[in-house]
Amino acid sequence: MEPPFPGMDPYLEAPSLWPDVHHELITLFRDQLQAQLSPRYRAVITPYVLFESLEIAPVRRGVPDVAVVEREHSAAASGSAAVSLAEAPLTLPALMDVPVEYARIDIRTVRDQTLVTAIELLSPANKRPGPDGADAYEKKRQDLFASPAHLLEIDLLRAGQRPRLARPLPDAPYFILLSRAQRRPYVEVWPLTLRDPIKPAPVPLLAPDPPVALDVGAAIHEAYRRARYDLEIDYTQPPPPPDLAPDDAAWLDAHLRALGLRPSSQ
Repeated sequence: MEPPFPGMDPYLEAPSLWPDVHHELITLFRDQLQAQLSPRYRAVITPYVLFESLEIAPVRRGVPDVAVVEREHSAAASGSAAVSLAEAPLTLPALMDVPVEYARIDIRTVRDQTLVTAIELLSPANKRPGPDGADAYEKKRQDLFASPAHLLEIDLLRAGQRPRLARPLPDAPYFILLSRAQRRPYVEVWPLTLRDPIKPAPVPLLAPDPPVALDVGAAIHEAYRRARYDLEIDYTQPPPPPDLAPDDAAWLDAHLRALGLRPSSQ
């Protein structure tokens, strides 16, 4: 199935899908960039591990064919008070912090391995408020800002804390941000909408080499097709939280109905 959205698909933000989406996109980004880089550079996938709060599926255990049952003695016979609840309890899954492997792309010079450009595809842990989440990611950003390396940040998650800037970002569901070393403290910001294709972003290199292009939108569509995310997504349901802006929610509903992915209005 072809991707139903011109740019980012908000259903890909589901916690159960995002680690796989992240892996697919990072691989496609690397392949795109390496095809354009001269022999002077390599695009290197650099893995790292973060802890995410995820809903874990229960482990299925075998049920024995034979069971030994011990008859309970009555409270009067045992001399202890019986304790019971009027109704059966609800059973709900807990969120558990589990290690999840992510990766970024480092564009480095060949042989001397100088970091030229760091490309971050943000994860939920990068945006989670707190010292082990957004604060830790911000420290990494500041270290890069103090270096001669460029930083390209791709934020395809609506939830969580955005990368910090001196002034508020405009209202948009997604962003691409580029900090060129020679233009700091200024950061170039591209707001991304649900309704429009994502234009390729420039990836700067060392002067005098021109930037190469990273086509985030093409990578999203290729990942969707290659990984068959359509088999996991139910487009009759709302996208993962947070809620879309009212106008975006109305557009999404009409768009999915027009594609036949939601039943037509009665």
